[in-house]
Amino acid sequence: MTVLLMIIGLALLLVGANYLTEGSSAVAKRFGISEFVIGLTIIAIGTSAPELVISLISTINGKTDMAIGNVLGSNLFNTLMILGITALIRPIRIEHNTLSRDIPFGLLAAVVLAICGLDIWLNGESGSISRSEGLLLLCFFVVFMVYSFATAKRDESPETQQTTEKTPEKKHPIWIELLMIAGGLAGLIYGGDLFLEYAVIFARDMGMSEAVIAVTLMAGGTSMPELITCVIAAAKNKGQLALGNVIGSNISNIFLILGTCATVSPLQMGDILPLDLVILVAASLIIAITAFTFRRNELDRAEGVIFVLLYIAYIVSLLMR
Repeated sequence: MTVLLMIIGLALLLVGANYLTEGSSAVAKRFGISEFVIGLTIIAIGTSAPELVISLISTINGKTDMAIGNVLGSNLFNTLMILGITALIRPIRIEHNTLSRDIPFGLLAAVVLAICGLDIWLNGESGSISRSEGLLLLCFFVVFMVYSFATAKRDESPETQQTTEKTPEKKHPIWIELLMIAGGLAGLIYGGDLFLEYAVIFARDMGMSEAVIAVTLMAGGTSMPELITCVIAAAKNKGQLALGNVIGSNISNIFLILGTCATVSPLQMGDILPLDLVILVAASLIIAITAFTFRRNELDRAEGVIFVLLYIAYIVSLLMR
C-alpha cells in the first residue's frame, strides 16, 4: 500500500507538471510572448516543477537533507542516466551554444553547490546551505536567465521566427487554460505531499536513510519529465534539444530550487556526504570532457554506455553504505 500511494503521488506530480506547463504556455502565447521566451522559462522550469515541489515540502517539514538529496540525485540521474540512454538511442550532437553557454553554466552550478555544502571539509563545521547562500544561488539563476535570453534572442534566425509565426495552433478557451494551470498546481502540491509522506515511510521500513531515498527513488521519479522529453527528442533526431533540456534542468535545480529552499530555511546536509557533492561536480565535468575529446562535439553510444554504468555504480555504492 505504501508503494502504491507513492506511485499515485508521483503520477499526480507528473500530470500536474504537464498541465501546469501546457496551460501556462497557452496563456503566455495568448499574450504574445515568443516561443523562445516560453521555452527558456515556462517549459524549462516546468520540467523541474516536481523537484521544486518535493524539495520545498521537504524543507517546510524540516527534512532539509531530503531537499538537497532530491536535487543532487536528480542532477546525477539527468547527467548520467538520461544522457546515457539518449546517446544509446542516437548520438547527441553538441551545438555551439551548448558548448559556450550551457555546459560552463552547468559546471559552475555544481561547483557553487559543492563550495556551499563543503563546510565540513573547509572549516570543520557541519555541512549546510545558509539563507545568504540561498540568495546567492538565486542571483546566479537570474544571471543565467538574463544571459540565456540575450543569446537566444541574438541567435534566433528570421526563418525560425517566420516558421513559428505561421504555424497554426489549436487554442483552448481561456477558462480551460486557467483550469489547466489551477489543476496542475493542485496536482503538484497534493501529489508532492503524498509522495513525500509515503517515501519517508518506505525509507524507514526498508532501513534506509531519508537522504538516500531522496537521492535514489525520489530523484528518479521526479526526473521522469526530463527522461520522457529526452527519449522522444532522441527518437526524432533532436538529441541537442535533449542535452539542452538536461543541462538547463540541472542549472534550475541547483540555482532556483535549492536557492529558493535555502532562502525559506537553511538546508542541513545530514546524510549527504561531501563525496556526493564531489561526484556531482565530476559528473558535470565529464560532459565538458566528452564534448572536447574522442568524437569532438558529440556524445556517442560508447560514451552513453559509460554514463549509464557510472550511474549504476554510484547507486550500488550508495545502497551499500
